[in-house]
Amino acid sequence: MTTYLLSILQGLLVTIGVSLGALIVAALLGLAGAAAKLSHLKWLNWVGDIYSTVIRGVPDLVWMLLLYFGGQILVNDIAEALGFRSGPQINPFVAGVLTIGFVYGAYMTETFRGAIMSVPKGQSEAGWAFGMSRFYTFRRMVLPQMVRFALPSFTNNWLVLLKATALVSVIGLADITNLSKQAGAAARGQIPGAAIIFMAFAGLLYLLITSISLLLLRHAEKRYSVGVKRGDF
Repeated sequence: MTTYLLSILQGLLVTIGVSLGALIVAALLGLAGAAAKLSHLKWLNWVGDIYSTVIRGVPDLVWMLLLYFGGQILVNDIAEALGFRSGPQINPFVAGVLTIGFVYGAYMTETFRGAIMSVPKGQSEAGWAFGMSRFYTFRRMVLPQMVRFALPSFTNNWLVLLKATALVSVIGLADITNLSKQAGAAARGQIPGAAIIFMAFAGLLYLLITSISLLLLRHAEKRYSVGVKRGDF
């Protein structure tokens, strides 16, 4: 039992690594998508709309299978067309990070767009009046204020993204879910109810990560809400 549990704990590092990597990708894509949707250029608006609409309209599992297996087929086809026997193998960890980040970048797009729109327009206009560039105004005036508005939705997206990392098990990555499934299969006949025990342990690990995340993000919300008057309900 101890050996199996320790092996599952090794998958915890993989899950955390995929989650944090995907979060960085999603945040960058979310900022880019929000900028596109708020741009004065029509073609950028269309790009942002298509990205957020199409990605959110297709199940995460479909994107994982499409981008990983479909991407590998595409790489092999290109390599064969260039005269090689086969193309390089796509790393499952990289594929998991990029795919989940790509998917949740669409959700972050709407989170950041709404947060930016919540910052009074006069803040940016004041910065421009003082001769600040648009980028400098955004970095020094808009971004610090939008964080407060973005954090609640950002927290929800992070929690969902974290649980979505279980999908990397379908592409062979040794995460919590995959190792729990393997442990349950290997211990069948040795430990009564092994599959249920190890999957329950996996669930507890996910619950532990999400609980710690909530504590940290709630602390961040309080910090960015200092001086903000709240209504009484």
